[in-house]
Amino acid sequence: MADQPTRPTYDIDQHPDIAALRARYDWAAQRPTGQSISGVAFLSGLYLAISPWVAGFFGHTTLAVNNLITGIAVILLAGGVASANGRFHSLAWVVPIIGVWTIITPWVLPPHGAGASTIINNVITGAVIFVIGLACASLGMVSKRHGAHLR
Repeated sequence: MADQPTRPTYDIDQHPDIAALRARYDWAAQRPTGQSISGVAFLSGLYLAISPWVAGFFGHTTLAVNNLITGIAVILLAGGVASANGRFHSLAWVVPIIGVWTIITPWVLPPHGAGASTIINNVITGAVIFVIGLACASLGMVSKRHGAHLR
């Protein structure tokens, strides 16, 4: 008798509210607006990953590696939001944080004293990722009734 739990256990993944919530997130991500947001997030992450070589600051090794890693993270998160927003929605809040991190990295990562082009590159890219990240995080907040005009 001691081996039996005193309370029944439930699998939260089978709860009807969770299933409905995931379906709403997936519906929002499949709309053209959701696909556009995910696409811009993917492209922003791709640019962030290759920006040290495009903008010419690959000599700042720490910043270049940081941009490569955070760019890949944005790419993966954008792909997850686009393909399975119901499962990835709880991670979408990471994208705006990566955007803020991208903005401040020229000043916080050694060696300090990044050039103007490096700072401008990271600030603009970080701002775009921040805004797109907020849009990714808010995708599931569009209701089907009010979101019909977003087609």
